[in-house]
Amino acid sequence: MSKPVFVGLDIGSSRTKVAVIDADREVLGHAVRKSGTDFTATAAACLDESLEMAGFRRDGIASAISTGYGRANVAFVTTRHKTEIGCLSRWGRDRFHEAITIIDIGGQDNKVIKLDEAGRRTSFKMNRKCAAGTGAFLEEMSARLDIPLERMNDLAARSTDMVKLGSFCTVFSATEVLENIRHGKKIEDIVKGVFFSVIRRVLEMDAMSENVVMTGGVVAHNRHLVRMMEELIARPIWVPEKPQLTGAIGAAIYAMDSQPE
Repeated sequence: MSKPVFVGLDIGSSRTKVAVIDADREVLGHAVRKSGTDFTATAAACLDESLEMAGFRRDGIASAISTGYGRANVAFVTTRHKTEIGCLSRWGRDRFHEAITIIDIGGQDNKVIKLDEAGRRTSFKMNRKCAAGTGAFLEEMSARLDIPLERMNDLAARSTDMVKLGSFCTVFSATEVLENIRHGKKIEDIVKGVFFSVIRRVLEMDAMSENVVMTGGVVAHNRHLVRMMEELIARPIWVPEKPQLTGAIGAAIYAMDSQPE
């Protein structure tokens, strides 16, 4: 094929995401897999899956950029990389022409990024000190509750009497969960309390602007968490069609921006 394609690879500690876009910024192919212990092999598998979906081969890539925790592990396709904050901001600048707050909830950290009307980044905050409020926190709580992670969203949506957890610490929260189980609290009410802990941690990181966007793997699989956030901030939240791919798409847009003349 003659038209060029651009690739973004987001190598997270939990999941690897790849997006293939064309010059019109249309996503032609994409893939998401667990990163595992071999970041290079997982990234290669995601790249090939994405290219196959798009109808291209590796020799059709005009430019590629990597981001994320394992961004240095993809020398087989590119040695150029950008930060996660930068790629999320680039995606936001491309999609919006108004001041926004991007809330990205990933496997190991949360990010709150603010862009002004011109798409310039005005501030960002990251939660790096512990797993509180992240996907890892939800995974730990699902293990404590002995329920599959994918069931948590539906359980939270069924809750009628949320159990609030007092601690942000994953270890202490796990103890609270066990105590609530011992006292006969319903699983769905505990799960909603776990979701509330995630939201509360995010809201304490920074104030929200009028327009809020939520992205990341946790958002992709737990839409009830978004609805709970909307209730707390009293306004609607915009969620992209593929919230887990925003960093990879931002990296692909950077690849298009920086392609050799």
